[in-house]
Amino acid sequence: MSIASVDVIVTSPGRNFVTLKVTTSDGVVGWGDATLNGRELSVASYLSDHLASMLVGRDEDRIEDTWQYLYRGAYWRRGPVTMAAIAAVDMALWDIKAKKAGMPLYQLLGGASRDGVRVYAHASGTDFAALSNAIAGYRELGFTAVRVQTGVPGLGQIYGVSAAGPGVRYDYEPAKRSGDRPAEEQWDTRQYLNHMPGVFAKIREEFGTDLRLLHDGHHRMSPIEAARFAKDVEPYDLFWLEDATPGEDQTALRLIRQHSTTPLAIGEVFNTVYDYQTLITERLIDYVRSAVTHTGGITAMKKLLDFAAIYGIRSGIHGPTDISPVGMAAALHLDLAIHNFGIQEYMPHNEQTLEVFRTSFTFDKGFLHPGDQPGLGVELDEDAASAFEYTKAYLPVNRLLDGTVHDW
Repeated sequence: MSIASVDVIVTSPGRNFVTLKVTTSDGVVGWGDATLNGRELSVASYLSDHLASMLVGRDEDRIEDTWQYLYRGAYWRRGPVTMAAIAAVDMALWDIKAKKAGMPLYQLLGGASRDGVRVYAHASGTDFAALSNAIAGYRELGFTAVRVQTGVPGLGQIYGVSAAGPGVRYDYEPAKRSGDRPAEEQWDTRQYLNHMPGVFAKIREEFGTDLRLLHDGHHRMSPIEAARFAKDVEPYDLFWLEDATPGEDQTALRLIRQHSTTPLAIGEVFNTVYDYQTLITERLIDYVRSAVTHTGGITAMKKLLDFAAIYGIRSGIHGPTDISPVGMAAALHLDLAIHNFGIQEYMPHNEQTLEVFRTSFTFDKGFLHPGDQPGLGVELDEDAASAFEYTKAYLPVNRLLDGTVHDW
């Protein structure tokens, strides 16, 4: 058999997704996620204008060879556009292989290492009352871990906080459908550093010590600011502090490590194992945060996580709603199979998205399972997808109070 056709589907059921459809000569279909938030059409073009014709006629079973062909053969390596495109091809080929084998993908990855995958929710609020309400709501739904983001007095809309009001919110979407330019937000690190430790103190007082608490700094602190913050929140036993500093400077994590025992997670903007090399070999992080969608797919992520396992570092795969249900399923199959699993990010997709992507994964008491359908367990309804046209959307730009562009 061989690959007969390769199609790129762009749909926007509430937000934009790029999905790759690979069909074999005997009619087996595999799906891959190529969504890159705010730059979706770049990956769609990479796939349709460059990779599709290269794939037709290739043996769909040669997954490793195809991965190397697309990565090494392009000469221009790495980067989010390239790696998201390769990831989509890789997911689709693994989906096909598992369907042909008649088993869920995790069985081909060595079988299950656990019964379910612990996930964390996104709890946010513009003030503590709204945040507390959201945390309580997620606990009632069975979540055992929450990522906590809250408004900072004196600042307006900031990353990770739903602007939709109090209560449990699944629909935080930072990419704004705002015409031809990004929305702009304001930031002040000093106000943030002075405010957040008190928020964690109140959460622990209200909800106790059993709840796993996570927090995302979203690259906004300098190394010394991040070291101070990590030390200040130590009494509140964070599960992790994520993206405390910009990810490009791996050596910045050394300074944080010198001052704090707060566990560190990083990597959602990383694309290959080389971005992690220093962080893993020097044990500067505790959790790998890359998305399967942005890091070359299942083949590459399995190698990255096996490398991390040698150093006692665990997984924390990126999984917000800008990862499609196809990409989420790929993460869950890896989560279930690998030994060094840590936790999985989980933002449930909206009803429109789930009309387009038919999923088999299930949630129960804070844990997800990918299901036992052959393949990834997700199918795209092309008729439903055609009803939702692409709509340009941008992630926000961040500025300090004096107008300086800052890390968003």
